[in-house]
Amino acid sequence: MHVTASSAALAAISGLGFGLSLIVAIGAQNAFVLRQGLRGQHVLAVVAVCTVSDIVLIAAGVGGLGVVVESAPVLLTVIRYAGAAFLLGYGILAARRAFASSSLTAESTGATVALGATVLTSLALTWLNPHVYLDTVLLLGSFANTYTSPDRWFLGAGAMVASIIWFASLGYGARKLGPLFARPIAWRVLDSVIAAVMFCLALGLLLTG
Repeated sequence: MHVTASSAALAAISGLGFGLSLIVAIGAQNAFVLRQGLRGQHVLAVVAVCTVSDIVLIAAGVGGLGVVVESAPVLLTVIRYAGAAFLLGYGILAARRAFASSSLTAESTGATVALGATVLTSLALTWLNPHVYLDTVLLLGSFANTYTSPDRWFLGAGAMVASIIWFASLGYGARKLGPLFARPIAWRVLDSVIAAVMFCLALGLLLTG
């Protein structure tokens, strides 16, 4: 099918805007990327995992996987409860960091978490989140299907670029806040916010269905 440059560009721009509207929000994944960026630890790995995961999910949505997901509600239910359990656990850890003076000392001395554990946490926060499938696979996939076959892949490419820009900006841009987080109280506030976000997200998952 013939594709004009203008239609392809319009589809890509639409995908960029739509992708940013889905991803730029306070959530478990973004909170984790921000925290790693502030600590300056394994930032490249975290950004890469989140970005590649998003690209795979976007491609799946544009390719029509949303139809399969819609036909398997049991799968989403399993992911929902697993995600809620993980978010509750991560929220408890964040709350403990917020109220434990020893963890604040660890932050200031630059104590690191193993790369493998960091990568696994990034994967869990991405793939155990049912909203990822609802937003990226179903919602974006449905929006992409309103375009013709060639153009919807340009839309998908635009959404992929949005993910690359966002995660790279969040992970590496967080360093600009370094002077603010030189104070232990700033880490206490951040971890308190992260804990609240995790608990709210977990509760939301448990109450929906």
